[in-house]
Amino acid sequence: MSKPSIAFVTGGYSSESVISYKSAITIENNIDKELFDVYRIDITPEKWFHVAVDGQEIIVDKNDFSLTINVTKIHFDAVLIGIHGTPGEDGKLQGYFDLMNLPYTSCDASTSAITFNKRYTCAIAGSSGFYVAKSILLYKNNYSGDISSLENLQLPIFVKPNNGGSSIGISKVNRVEDLKTAIEKAFIEDSQVLVEEFIQGREFTIGVYKSNGSIITLPFTEVITQNEFFDFEAKYNGKSTEITPAVCSLEIAELVRNAASGIYSLFNCNGIVRMDFIFNEELNKPFLLEINTVPGQSAASIVPKQVAAMGMELKSFYSSLIYNALSAKNK
Repeated sequence: MSKPSIAFVTGGYSSESVISYKSAITIENNIDKELFDVYRIDITPEKWFHVAVDGQEIIVDKNDFSLTINVTKIHFDAVLIGIHGTPGEDGKLQGYFDLMNLPYTSCDASTSAITFNKRYTCAIAGSSGFYVAKSILLYKNNYSGDISSLENLQLPIFVKPNNGGSSIGISKVNRVEDLKTAIEKAFIEDSQVLVEEFIQGREFTIGVYKSNGSIITLPFTEVITQNEFFDFEAKYNGKSTEITPAVCSLEIAELVRNAASGIYSLFNCNGIVRMDFIFNEELNKPFLLEINTVPGQSAASIVPKQVAAMGMELKSFYSSLIYNALSAKNK
C-alpha cells in the first residue's frame, strides 16, 4: 500500500520567511518518513519549487499544485503548512488549497484571515465574553500623523503591525512624544497598525490542537523577558526565560486552559495554534493578545517544548496533525 504524499510548504512572502525556514529544520527532522512521502516545497515571491534528491529544481504546477519528477506527475494527499506570515498564515494559501480540494494542517481560509488580523481577533473574542485589551486600529491610507484619536488609551501602550507575527515592528510606548515614531515603524511592516493598552500581568502562551475531534491544550508556558517586552530579540535570541509548564495555581491553569479551548472552538480553529495571554492577577482573568495559526517550530520555539512537556515526541505530534488533515479528505 502506497504511503500518502504530503507537501510540506515553507518560505513565504514576508519578513517572517526567515522564521519559516528555521521551523522547517525541526519539522523536516521529525516528519515520519516511514508513514509519509514528504516533498518540501518552497513558496517565494519569485517561484514555487521543490528541490529533488539529485539537486534539480522542479517548479510547482500551480494549475493543480503538482510536481513532475522523472516524467511522473505527483499529486498530494495533504499539505503540512509551515509558512509564518503571508501567504501561509493569512488564509491565502488555504483558499487556494480549498479550490484544489486539498486538505491541510492549519485553520481554514476564513479563520486564518480573521485571526491574522489582531484587531478582528480581539473584537470577536471580546464580543463573545473573553477578555481583551482596549485598542484602536489605524490605517496607513488615511493616517495623517494626527494621534488625537488615541487620547482615550492609557499609557503605556503597544504599537504593532495588525497583520503579522514574530514580534516584528512592535514597540512599547511609555511617552506620548514617542508614539508617532512607533506608529511609523509599524507601518513599515503593515498598512494597518494596532494601538493597544498595556495589560499588567504574567505572560502565558499555550498551544492548542485538535485530534480525533477533541480539542487538546498543551502544558502552557510562562514567558519572562529580559527586555521591556517579548520582542523579536527576546523571542529568538535568548533574551527571555520560558518556563514550561508554567508554575501557577490550579485555578489560574484552569482559567487559561478554559479560555484557550473556548477561543479555539469560537474561531473554529484546526491543527496546532498558539495563543498568547496576559493574566492579570488583580482581576484574576486571562486577556487574549493574539492567535497564531502557524506557530513557530524552530529549536527556539515554544510549541515543541510544550509537546515535550506533555510527554509526546514531535514525530508522533506531526503525524497526528497530518492524519487529522487526511481524515478531512476522506469525509
